[in-house]
Amino acid sequence: MNFKHLHYFWAAAKAGGVVRAGEQLHTTPQTLSAQIKLLEERLGCALFKKVGRRLELTEAGRIALGYADQIFALGAELEVALEQARSGQRRLDFRVGIADSVPKSIAYRLLEPAMDLPQSVRLLCHEGKFQDLLGQMAVHRLDMVLADEPMSSQFSVKAFSHALGRTAMSFFAAPQLVRTLQGEFPRNLEGAPMLLQGAASAMRQRFEFWLAQHGLRPRTIGEFDDAALMKAFGGEGRGVFMSPAVLEAETCEQYGVEVLGRTPDLVEEFYAVSVERRITHPGVAAVTQAARNRLFSA
Repeated sequence: MNFKHLHYFWAAAKAGGVVRAGEQLHTTPQTLSAQIKLLEERLGCALFKKVGRRLELTEAGRIALGYADQIFALGAELEVALEQARSGQRRLDFRVGIADSVPKSIAYRLLEPAMDLPQSVRLLCHEGKFQDLLGQMAVHRLDMVLADEPMSSQFSVKAFSHALGRTAMSFFAAPQLVRTLQGEFPRNLEGAPMLLQGAASAMRQRFEFWLAQHGLRPRTIGEFDDAALMKAFGGEGRGVFMSPAVLEAETCEQYGVEVLGRTPDLVEEFYAVSVERRITHPGVAAVTQAARNRLFSA
């Protein structure tokens, strides 16, 4: 395979067409089209199809693009590695996947210790669905995945879950809303306006079961996949929201809210998932040790 032809295909796919790719590569669209045609002949399949005046990837093109992404990412890593060898400096690339259900504040607190390692560290973070991130880790594009659930047997990826810690959940509300709620916690949630995590969240399901146990019926006025957006609405007095108790002081200071109550019956757990059963990667080791010794030590 001619990798120059592959690079032209990759650039055209990323740019959304040969005209824009030609501008980026300082070559003509005709040259690009001819080189991509040679690649298609070599592979024996069409990589693009014409839809109106646009080019779209075929199924084969989408497969090829996935491999091209990996090939050129490895090429970039090769250049960095050789540059480090020439300069005598060795930098550690720490590639982390963050499940979109993990609060950003928790993710930051968990990853911060990796930046304090003795050697130079470049942190590469990718957010997405837990299952998708596991797939990337399986092909060694990630060193670790942060999640709020352990590996399940339904996933065919060979990986290991390392428990980082657990935290109870606290309930927060703006001061003006707190003054309108009646009774002690948790009875003051009855009829209260509530801001909740999205329906797919594991904590959401536990919370609804907890409400049923206590016979409580708050008014759900908003559901959010993004915890920061939920807290922003809560800070404006729109409703009561939950957040990990380990971040109580930070949440109150940042959003101007008060702690309405807390319960040990609702617990959120966090895991580092890696392909290593015994952790040897310096970044993963720093994250797990700091989480257990500092963040979740209480």
